[in-house]
Amino acid sequence: MKQTVLPNGVRSILTPIKNSKAVTILILVGAGSKYEDKRINGISHFLEHMYFKGTKKRPNPKMVAESIDKIGGEYNAFTGDEYTGYYAKVASHHFNLALDWVSDIFLNSKLPGKEIAKEKGVITEEINMIKDHPMSHLSEIWMKLLYGDQPAGRSIAGTKETVSGITRKDLIDYMEKSYTSDNTIISIAGSIDEKKTKKLVADYFSRVKKRGKPIKEGVIENQKEPAFVLEKRKTDQAHISLGVRSYNLFHVDRYVLNVIETILGKMMSSRLFIKIREELGLAYYIKTDVDLTTDTGFLTTKAGVDINKIEKAIKAIVEEYKKISKIKVSESELKKAKENIKGRAALGLESSDSQAIFYATQGLLQEEILTPSEIFKKIDQVSAQDVLRVSKDIFKPEKINLAVLGPIDKKRELKKLLTF
Repeated sequence: MKQTVLPNGVRSILTPIKNSKAVTILILVGAGSKYEDKRINGISHFLEHMYFKGTKKRPNPKMVAESIDKIGGEYNAFTGDEYTGYYAKVASHHFNLALDWVSDIFLNSKLPGKEIAKEKGVITEEINMIKDHPMSHLSEIWMKLLYGDQPAGRSIAGTKETVSGITRKDLIDYMEKSYTSDNTIISIAGSIDEKKTKKLVADYFSRVKKRGKPIKEGVIENQKEPAFVLEKRKTDQAHISLGVRSYNLFHVDRYVLNVIETILGKMMSSRLFIKIREELGLAYYIKTDVDLTTDTGFLTTKAGVDINKIEKAIKAIVEEYKKISKIKVSESELKKAKENIKGRAALGLESSDSQAIFYATQGLLQEEILTPSEIFKKIDQVSAQDVLRVSKDIFKPEKINLAVLGPIDKKRELKKLLTF
């Protein structure tokens, strides 16, 4: 992996992969929902959609799509709370075409007015789809519970009201403010000639304008006691998200959190999977995840449980949280978790697209870029004492939160379960 900075500030990360027959070109921009004002909530995601609606060279959505469809490539875009990405993954001999395509939609999208009007309907249906999918909607309820009415707590897709109010001028203003040279990374991984690729990147992206980076609103966190939210809805299961505030992406104990999430609920032999699914038979899906950004962080366990057994499930999860914060993990369990993390990471980084985003997100959010082996060393350094220390710190009443979605009438009873 080699990083280069163009004179205008655009950074490129080139990652040759031996014996690969594919190449992925990813453009990552520091623009996401955390950078949005309330009135234009969802604009990062809206703009991402609009980049597929036509350029001068490819004047309509069909021509944009056909460029990569006709060579059997994969292409898409994604929006998060801190970044937006555009990518194409193709057979390596189609590299030049793919680079031309990605750069074209990124630099030359016309944002036609008639397509903006139509896309509002498309995004409205996407918002409806998220709400109709309990597990997806639960994630939005959880974020709102933690962060409330500030950018960190709002939906990435926006609301029907905010999306309907976004204008073409809003999109252009936001694009000009966010899609700047020092806020953009070009990450290319796969079968590439480094020297030729470096020149092509400079040829295509040297005209990205330098305007500085956008500033996002600081996140306010002032939780002092357990927090709970219930959205009553007719479902066949009760969907729960139960977890705690933790640390941000720069915290020294971020790798300890990875070990804790793995021990609790990242494996089929993890504590919560064995307890909740195998021993108690309360859920089909149950998993624990850590989510870390530049200014927020949390650990949460999600599960879909029998409506009549929700209290039993919550009690069991809380008990496992208590246990890991009071009793030191065994060396064998610690080793299993570490090897699981490293093994999953190694498998996940086999493809060119996964390597492109692995290095790009580090470069954009952290600026320091670590290789997998460097990260593995940090994982190996985590001790059982570290797991106990961090668990004691995060599993506290003033950090615990519970979001529930389902036909439940036990708000008071459920909140009483949130204690350590």
